[in-house]
Amino acid sequence: MNLFQEIAQAKNQLSGVVQVTPLTENLNLSDEFAATILLKREDLQVVRSYKIRGAYNKMSSLSEAEKGAGIVCASAGNHAQGVAYSCHLLQIHGVIYMPKTTPKQKIKQVQLFGKSFVEIVLTGNTYDDAYAKAIKNANENNKVFIHPFDDIKVIAGQGTVGLEILEATKKQIDYVFVPIGGGGLSAGLSTVFAELSPKTKIIGVEPLGAPAMKTSIANAENTYLETIDKFVDGAAVKQVGQLNFEICKANLDDVVLVPEGKVCTTILRLYNEEAMVVEPAGALSIAALDFYKEEIKGKNVVCIVSGSNNDIERTEEIKERSLLYEGLKHYFMIQFPQRPGALKEFVSKILGKDDDITFFQFTKKNNREIAPALVGLELKNKEDVHAIKERMKDHGFEYRYLNEKEDLYAQLIG
Repeated sequence: MNLFQEIAQAKNQLSGVVQVTPLTENLNLSDEFAATILLKREDLQVVRSYKIRGAYNKMSSLSEAEKGAGIVCASAGNHAQGVAYSCHLLQIHGVIYMPKTTPKQKIKQVQLFGKSFVEIVLTGNTYDDAYAKAIKNANENNKVFIHPFDDIKVIAGQGTVGLEILEATKKQIDYVFVPIGGGGLSAGLSTVFAELSPKTKIIGVEPLGAPAMKTSIANAENTYLETIDKFVDGAAVKQVGQLNFEICKANLDDVVLVPEGKVCTTILRLYNEEAMVVEPAGALSIAALDFYKEEIKGKNVVCIVSGSNNDIERTEEIKERSLLYEGLKHYFMIQFPQRPGALKEFVSKILGKDDDITFFQFTKKNNREIAPALVGLELKNKEDVHAIKERMKDHGFEYRYLNEKEDLYAQLIG
């Protein structure tokens, strides 16, 4: 059976289990890009992401003996929730390994979806630590390991998203923007379009700090990334699946890399303008539209909104990254004269009327004429930073600009 047939079979298997999520036009985005922008709302699934599709399809295909032995998985996010809910629906006992660093909210959600059929084991500090323990358990106890993406049944389950898109509209779809993590969704969806709508261009989207698929395609081999930015946690992997790589290499028309700050701006915009709560990976496809704004004019475009499991505790970091990306937040290490009125002079002579000090850290140094202060400024207009730098030079405030030294200011502030 080829992959497309697997996907068609998966659609039947998932009938009545997963939501047939809406494909709706977003008027604001359509107006902005002079195109018809349709959102595939996988954030509206019961587990708030598409991951239930692959997990359930894989687990429902197990033999009675395999189901009886129980399953194992490793995940700190959406895959764990999809597996847990599938365990409950199929009454299969599952052991889910999660890093000790997993937020309590996510642990609680996994237990909520899995109920008594799920045992959560917190181990290590990273996904790799949890993965190693899960594989060890599976091997020693003859249990099936439910991989988050590198499995034909999982890919087939995720591919049903593509079938639903084509069934939901009679319009010719010109572009589909799909987020890429391990590559399960992009592999399955692109297979559907290659079979049923080959003229549609499939654009994969990865975070700039974790370009595993783009790097692999460029190298013509599945490439392991030594370091990644984990902020877009649902799409930040060091290596994509081997099956997924082979499929995506053949099917994807392009892979766009989106800066993490751009993703944050998109998250805030969707919340403020659309009342949509999306996780960073869920915002990727929409954030990528800016990079294709000329090509998509007048076209019918689908963006996959892959999930909405966003932790409210990340809100401040999301705002910070957005402001930095937009050029509205700036950090300086400024040498302040140790005399009365120095700060007042800085505020009155250096800052504009719309500029705000959002961070200030200063320690007086005895027997010195000057001492350093770490200063964070938030601006209304990104161009104003040039004038601020000039005024500091004119008034004798020596400074180091820290925005280009992210590791340094992150340590100083965090």
